[in-house]
Amino acid sequence: MQFPHTSQQAQLPLFEAFMAQPLAPILKDVVESPWSAEPEVFSELSLRGAAGNCLNLLAPILRELSQDQDARWLTLIAPPASLTQAWLRDAGLNRERILLLQPRGTQSAQQLTCEALRLGRSHTVVSWLNLLNTTSRQQLINAARIGDAQSLNIRLG
Repeated sequence: MQFPHTSQQAQLPLFEAFMAQPLAPILKDVVESPWSAEPEVFSELSLRGAAGNCLNLLAPILRELSQDQDARWLTLIAPPASLTQAWLRDAGLNRERILLLQPRGTQSAQQLTCEALRLGRSHTVVSWLNLLNTTSRQQLINAARIGDAQSLNIRLG
C-alpha cells in the first residue's frame, strides 16, 4: 500500500530533524546564565510499585550513601517496615555508618528529620515523608543548610 505524498520535501527522522535545528541560541543561554553558587541540599525521589521492587531500586542509592567518605552518618528517618537490618545487610550497605531513627511520642517524622539535619552529624538524612507542602519542604532545606547536610525524601506511591 502506498500513501500519497502531499509535499516533495523529504521527511527526516525525528532525531535528525531535531539535530538540524540551530543549537547556538539555546547553548548561548545556558553558558551565559550564572551557575548557582549554592548547592542543592534537598532532593526527592518518588517510587511507585511493589514495596520489594521499590527497595531494590533504592538499594544502590543507599549503598553508595552508606559508603560515603564523609565521616558523618547516613541517617534514615522512619523507613518503611520492610527496610530491616537484614535487608540492609543483604543489600550490601555499610551498617556501621547508618542510623535508623523513629519519632517518639508526639514528635513527627518531619520534626525528627529537621532536627537530624540541623545537628549536622549526618552527611545525608533520608526521610519517607509523603505529601510535602511548600512550608515543609522549605523547613527541610533550611535545616539542611544549617547542618551542612543533604536531605533526601523518598515518596512511595
